[in-house]
Amino acid sequence: MLYVVGDVMAAVTHLDNIMYVVCHGSSAIRLYNTDTLSPLDVVNDITGMTDPYDIVVCRHDRQLYVADWDYCIWRVSVDDYSHVKWLNTQFTVRSLSMTSRKLLVTSEQPPNVRQYSATNNELLRVVKLPQYMKDVRHAVETTHGTFVVCHEGKSQHKKRQYAVSELLRFCHLLRH
Repeated sequence: MLYVVGDVMAAVTHLDNIMYVVCHGSSAIRLYNTDTLSPLDVVNDITGMTDPYDIVVCRHDRQLYVADWDYCIWRVSVDDYSHVKWLNTQFTVRSLSMTSRKLLVTSEQPPNVRQYSATNNELLRVVKLPQYMKDVRHAVETTHGTFVVCHEGKSQHKKRQYAVSELLRFCHLLRH
């Protein structure tokens, strides 16, 4: 059994046989073997990263994307651990997910899902969420281009109910 002692684990992702772990209040990324769960390495001192809480990996370009409470997303190479503050945001990022070379960024305020190109951090589109979606937690893009969102909603009989909803045509495409 694997235990991370001293910090509260925030999020995990994996590539090949390595699991990458970020912890609240730490500027480090911990690496573990996915077969044995034994510690492998620690990427220390990602200068400027203060409080990471979500992490995803792009399998195509072998980059980690880390959401930080400091209104930004970091990109870290899994090959040489080089890192850069990849994107500054004007909103708190709630969660990250990756589809091919597109990074999905979920925010609660404003409640939407933003899709960025992982190759050049260009904002590709914004998915504005319906008003009934409160406390948005996470979103993923399906293989047929729709979005599945985990959120709090309302029903006739309950004040508070969580749901998973698929959005079909709520996309606002950005044109340049």
